[in-house]
Amino acid sequence: MAVQTSLLDRVDYLPTYQAMQSFTAARDSETEDALWVCEHPPVYTQGLAGKSEHVLNPGDIPVVSTNRGGQITYHGPGQIVAYPMIDLRRAGYFVKEYVYRVEEAVIKTLSHFGVTGHRVAGAPGIYVRPDDPGSHASLVQRPTRRVETPQAHEKAAPGPAPIDFAGLAKIAALGIKVSRNCTYHGVALNVQMDLEPFARINPCGYAGLQTVDLSTIGVSVGWSEAAEVLSKKLATYLAP
Repeated sequence: MAVQTSLLDRVDYLPTYQAMQSFTAARDSETEDALWVCEHPPVYTQGLAGKSEHVLNPGDIPVVSTNRGGQITYHGPGQIVAYPMIDLRRAGYFVKEYVYRVEEAVIKTLSHFGVTGHRVAGAPGIYVRPDDPGSHASLVQRPTRRVETPQAHEKAAPGPAPIDFAGLAKIAALGIKVSRNCTYHGVALNVQMDLEPFARINPCGYAGLQTVDLSTIGVSVGWSEAAEVLSKKLATYLAP
């Protein structure tokens, strides 16, 4: 069953959030999957794990609490926000693969514009090297597959290593909710926006994390063109 894509243009965040909840609560096994693509007026959204100390100085930008995963992030004009509402049971893959597929769609979108996107272990979302956005060199902190050995269970698991964002900036944030095996919320890709509001928070809970958009790293592309590319990549990579 194909994903039905809707371009919503600029819409307020809270009614869109409520509409996603209503859509997910009402859907059944025959409901077509949907992809809503939009941009929002300035708003901060706080995930379930959100801590108030990460909201430094919101000023006149509203802060909306949500039921997605993750911490605080910012949405504003010039950013593509994509909300895939996928029945994972019907699609035939689990949450971890769903996250991978969403991130892969963003990476392929960036590649379309000559930019190399990177995953960082332990930090969902997609990152770029702002000083060398086309570099294909692997990151030291890239995710790696864990290999089990017969002795692995005998050793205490080490604590999570600090995440090193040196030389990196975040260009896409990811936050999802899964209810009855169906997804909502989604991913935000920065295209050409006022980045100053990111300085008023610790983006995604990381103090000092640099945030960029395509414009900042030298890619001149309109919102509509970038949204069309991302929409197509998401529809392709989220297919069963």
